Amino acid sequence: MIELLFLLIILVILGSLIFSSIKIIPEYQRLVIFRLGRAIKVAGPGLVFLIPFIDKGVVVDLRERYIEVDRQTCITKDNAPVDIDFLIYFKVIDPFKSVLEVQDFRGAAIGLATTTLRAVVGDIDLDHVLAQREYINEVLREKLDEVTTRWGVKITAVEIREIQPPHEVQEAMIKQMSAERNRRAMVTEAEGKREASIKVAEGEKQATILRAEGEKQAAILKAEGEKQAAILRAEGIATALNKINSVASQLDSKTLILQYFDMMKDVASSPSTKIVIPMEIFRLLKPFEKYLHDFTGES
Repeated sequence: MIELLFLLIILVILGSLIFSSIKIIPEYQRLVIFRLGRAIKVAGPGLVFLIPFIDKGVVVDLRERYIEVDRQTCITKDNAPVDIDFLIYFKVIDPFKSVLEVQDFRGAAIGLATTTLRAVVGDIDLDHVLAQREYINEVLREKLDEVTTRWGVKITAVEIREIQPPHEVQEAMIKQMSAERNRRAMVTEAEGKREASIKVAEGEKQATILRAEGEKQAAILKAEGEKQAAILRAEGIATALNKINSVASQLDSKTLILQYFDMMKDVASSPSTKIVIPMEIFRLLKPFEKYLHDFTGES
C-alpha cells in the first residue's frame, strides 16, 4: 500500500514536471528561453518544450500597446507654464533585446518621454505649442524611437491628448477669439455691403444702358415715323398740286375772269370800309375788255 502511494506521488510529480515543461505560445507572443541563466533563443509560436529545472521562459507580447502619461507641467520658451498629457504607442520588434536590454520598459519610456517633452516644449513659445501639436508629436516620437530602438521596441506614435495653458492665458485666448470673430463678422458684413453696392451699381448701369437703348430706339422710331409722315404729306401735297395743275390747265380765260369776279364779290361783301385792289388786277381785266368789245360789235 505504501509502495502504491509512493508510486502515485512520483507519477504526479513527473506529470507536473512534464506539464510545466510544455508551453503553447500564441501567434502574438514569443518566448525567450534562458538555459542555466543564459538566453539561448526566442521560441514560438506553437508548442515549445522546456527542460525542467534547467530552462526558463519569459513571455513577450508583440502586439501594439500604449502607455498613458499623466499630465506634465512644462515651461515654454516665453516662460508660460502649460499642462500636457499624452499617449505613447509602441510594439516590440525584437523580443530578445526587449528582455535583455531594459528591465522596466514602461517606467523607462515614461521617464524618457517626460524629459523629452519638457526639452521640446522649452524650445517653443506658447502660441506655437498650442498651434503645432502635430510637430510636437512627431519630435517626441523621433526622439523616443532613437532610444527605444536599442531596447528592441518601436515607438509607432505619440499623441498629445490635451494642452492646458494657465487660466489667465485661457481668458486672454477667449477674448482674442471673440475679438477675431467680431472682426470677421465686420469684414463679412463690409464685404456683403460692398458686393451689394457693386450689384446695385451694376443694376443701375444696366438699367441706364437699357433706358438709353430704349430712348435711342424710340427716337429712331419717332424720326422714322416723322420721316414717313413728311414723305406722305409731301406726296399728298404733290398729288394735290398735280391735280390742281391738271384741272387748271383745262380752264380757259373766261372761267378765270369769272373766278376773279367771284373773288371780288367776296371782297366787297366784307365789313371793311377800305378795299385795296392790286394794280395787277387791271391787267387781268384787259381780256375782259376784249370780250366785251367783241360782244358789242356783234350786237
